[in-house]
Amino acid sequence: MMNMNDNSQTAGPLATPPGPPPGRALPPLQPGTLYLVATPIGNLEDITLRALRTLRECDLVAAEDTRRTGMLLRHYGFSKPLVSYFQFNEARRSEEILARLRRGEKIALVTDAGSPGISDPGQRVVAAALQAGLRVEAVPGPAALVAALTASGLATDEFHFVGFLPHKSGQRRKQLEQLKGIPGTLVLYESPYRVEKLLGELSEVVPERPVVLARELTKRFEEYLRGTPAELLARARQRPLKGEFVVLVGQRNPKSSHP
Repeated sequence: MMNMNDNSQTAGPLATPPGPPPGRALPPLQPGTLYLVATPIGNLEDITLRALRTLRECDLVAAEDTRRTGMLLRHYGFSKPLVSYFQFNEARRSEEILARLRRGEKIALVTDAGSPGISDPGQRVVAAALQAGLRVEAVPGPAALVAALTASGLATDEFHFVGFLPHKSGQRRKQLEQLKGIPGTLVLYESPYRVEKLLGELSEVVPERPVVLARELTKRFEEYLRGTPAELLARARQRPLKGEFVVLVGQRNPKSSHP
């Protein structure tokens, strides 16, 4: 989640990543393995050396958007065979990926930004690969929910990640009512088109809880807005909020009589 756009932080094409210390060869990629490769959520310097090596050495990259991923790979100075893997072809493409894994191919799965399977395609093919007895390996890296949570100032010892709420108002309100009883910090993803609506709903369901809006994470206009739901709603009405959002809702104040 958290797609790159024109506000992304970019640098020139990167040189070949440094190799291991002398006498310490890196382990080769394992045949028949599905690698879940996290990619930058905005700042292209956030990719890991291991992610770059995996993408360079794999046989195939399965991508949510082949055009976007092709541009990303070219930025780092290489290209690979690409196939699409997105919400509406997951079932069919998963079978193709499993067949190639059975033949011993090394396949990297990436989404437009962030970690595969976190509010993005990936869960279906991972479950299918494991059920088939195939190897799945995570190549960790950028994740919007972790970046936002650690810099939010809210409790990090316990949190509950929801992803995107339903679009329909009744379903959203019902889920929020259920979530308000869960301990820890609540972490949501929201689009700029519905964030004002969400703040209005939070002002009714959890009016006195602290809320943090994290927008445009790792990009040029990264910003954290903090306050109660009503305070943030007032700000949103004064200045339209743009960009993709991570919305964090803090725990209930024990001294408050509100939920």
